[in-house]
Amino acid sequence: MRVPLSWLREYVDLPATETGRDVQAKLVDAGLEVETVEQVGAGLKGPLVVGQVLTIEELEGFKKPIRFCTVNVGMANGTGEPQEIVCGARNFAVGDKVVVVLPGAVLPGDFAIAARKTYGKTSHGMICSGDELGMGDDGSHGIIVLPPEHEVGTDAIELLELVDEVLDIAVTANRGDCLSMRGVARETAIAYGLPLRDPALLDVPAPNSYGYLVKVSDPSGCDRFTARTVVGLEPEARSPIWLQRRLQKAGMRPISLAVDITNYVMLELGQPLHAYDRSRIDGPIGVRRAEQGEKFTTLDGAQRVLDGEDLVITDNRGPIGLAGVMGGANTEIADAVITASDSFGSTGTVQGTTEVVIEAAHFDALTIARTARRHKLPSEASKRFERGVDPQAASAAAQRTVDLLVLLAGGTAEAGVTEIIAPSAPRTVSMNADHPDKVAGVEYGRETVVRRLQQVGCDVYGQDELVVTVPSWRPDLAEVNDLAEEVIRLEGYANLPSTLPTPPSGRGLTERQRLHRRVGRVLAGAGYVEALNYPFIGETVLDQLGFDADDARRVTVKLVNPLSDEEPSLRTTLLPGLLTALRRNHGRGSHDLALFETGLVFRPTGDEQKSVRLPVDRRPTDEEIAGLNASLPRQPRRAAVVLSGAREQAGWWGKGTPALWADAVEAARTVAAEAGVELTVRSDQHTPWHPGRCAALYATVAGEETLVGHAGELHPRVTKALGLPERTCAMELELDLVEQASTGALQAPRISTFPVATQDVALVVDTAVPAADVETALREGAGELLESLRLFDVYESEQLGEGKKSLAYALRFRAADRTLTVEEASAARDAAVALAAERTGAVLRGA
Repeated sequence: MRVPLSWLREYVDLPATETGRDVQAKLVDAGLEVETVEQVGAGLKGPLVVGQVLTIEELEGFKKPIRFCTVNVGMANGTGEPQEIVCGARNFAVGDKVVVVLPGAVLPGDFAIAARKTYGKTSHGMICSGDELGMGDDGSHGIIVLPPEHEVGTDAIELLELVDEVLDIAVTANRGDCLSMRGVARETAIAYGLPLRDPALLDVPAPNSYGYLVKVSDPSGCDRFTARTVVGLEPEARSPIWLQRRLQKAGMRPISLAVDITNYVMLELGQPLHAYDRSRIDGPIGVRRAEQGEKFTTLDGAQRVLDGEDLVITDNRGPIGLAGVMGGANTEIADAVITASDSFGSTGTVQGTTEVVIEAAHFDALTIARTARRHKLPSEASKRFERGVDPQAASAAAQRTVDLLVLLAGGTAEAGVTEIIAPSAPRTVSMNADHPDKVAGVEYGRETVVRRLQQVGCDVYGQDELVVTVPSWRPDLAEVNDLAEEVIRLEGYANLPSTLPTPPSGRGLTERQRLHRRVGRVLAGAGYVEALNYPFIGETVLDQLGFDADDARRVTVKLVNPLSDEEPSLRTTLLPGLLTALRRNHGRGSHDLALFETGLVFRPTGDEQKSVRLPVDRRPTDEEIAGLNASLPRQPRRAAVVLSGAREQAGWWGKGTPALWADAVEAARTVAAEAGVELTVRSDQHTPWHPGRCAALYATVAGEETLVGHAGELHPRVTKALGLPERTCAMELELDLVEQASTGALQAPRISTFPVATQDVALVVDTAVPAADVETALREGAGELLESLRLFDVYESEQLGEGKKSLAYALRFRAADRTLTVEEASAARDAAVALAAERTGAVLRGA
């Protein structure tokens, strides 16, 4: 809702020194979200005056029509001589009053005006359009043509109200009353403690039996309908400048006088209205539900196929309006058209709407909201109805519209007044006087509670137990907490004390939560950056990853209302989101990337039950909750990394190293180490990894070796399909299984003060033997004296023989209670080599 400050001052006597920023601060403190304060006309500097076109000379020889004009600007130019101006607009003629900006002026956007030579003439100023003055388009798509009554030389800045401040308020769904000047003025008056001049307080004639005939067939959809008739309108009458400017500042485009007046009253009082051309209505006006499949053409020229739930306004021919949303083309207000009766100079006739029927009705909010969304037809009217409109403002809005039509269009109001009202009682809420105190933790007292509720329009009775009658313009005040919120916000959220809750002792993060946090920290410490991705995937990315048709990762949970039709399913692996993030960052120039994510994946088992709809009026039973849980898929937590480019940057210190499959494996070991788990690494073939550079990761869970993840380099077909850098690597690990493999809390290592004994061995094995198997055998054979073991060289050559490779290991031995002798270290080494030879066929190199 855009609120011009000059318009707001009509209803609240704000101090003259108050600026838009001051009002914004007050309204924000009262709970309204004022997003911006626009300075309309900022930087505008005159002279900007009313001028009258004296002559027009058409300039020839240019690509577009150009006119050389002389304009009378009075004494505004200091000489009284006609001002010579070059202009390309075509929507004015000799004798028209226009807006002229003279040399020395500055237009919005810091556009300085000076005399300049153009199209072979010197132009001393400009004839202005609305866009050039920051007013917006008035529908003419040309320069501003003023009514003839304005004097030449008049200051156009004041005349057109070009300088103002406009507050832009984001109105929440429960505050439909603030989609009007009346509602915002009420909030402003409360914030400043000033009286409100309510524009809805009008003398309205009582309904009678000779108004326009209206039949409401669905009182639940339309509980109030007011109809008034105005005749004798002047078709050629145009909206005055002040009316057009208020509409423009509020974000609406002037159209015609009758339509502008209904829009103006809607902005002023919050009540949407519609004006029908009475000559185009056939018989009584009706309100009913549409027939299924019924067709109707709205004002925008589109033919709508109606639903049986739509509420329509009708006459004898059928629908003439989509209630609360948009009127019909068949009763549209006609603009004035001047036609000559013959070719002998007769004055001609003026054709246009001269009689209108004003509709001011109150419709069911839910019905209007569904209709607007069903037909994808949001409008200013539907936006207000679906948020709640004051039903008792309908008659006042109709009267205000009639008064303006009589005043500005020369019409006459007919005496007939139609008003159909469905019986209803005022809404009351009972509340303890100290309830707001309990909610806020502040002692307001009964007097403050009553005063604040009365300020918002409530009638309050009672002492300790208050009976509150809610005003008609606040349908959102439905229960005691709503009333408590009104008291709290008006007393000021900033005045609420900040009290931190005291957590009970003995509680904190679970061991599982600590593990998840440690995993994130250790990966960040290893140089990975966390990426948080949406948990949604589509079939396309599963195809790009190369999953087989029977791959379990293709069995997904599909959402009923996905955010995107291209990603309608919940993810079964973390890799799609991470690889998308890597591709996005690589495309933006970041080529050395290492990303990680921890999160849930969703793996349906096929045993899930059909979900049940839980009640909202009570706490679900344990059985209902258990039934809901039984409908959920398995949701294991995983950790994954992706990396590409350089793992270590090149520089004066060296050449750097590229990211390799081994880095992905090491990331898995790093994660597992946080749970005190040692992984066993074996060669594997698993999509989407490269078959020769894929490692299967195993851990011992409940005494059995269990597959917990994979790591390695992605298949070239996958990197090409996803647009990833070559040699991209990835790892994915199931944290739940790693946690189950943990033997408990991590134990700090013992630090021995005795020296280490180092022994190196080089073992020749078949190429097909995994280095991990050799390493496992060496560890077991070396016994408890072995402190660490590291593979530092892999060598293949013809000297070793075909199908053979050499694995060189550095073994570190240390005892906790003594210095090892050479014999003890050598014996441990020999035992390790012997077990490796027994299990893998390893032979000491050179033996």
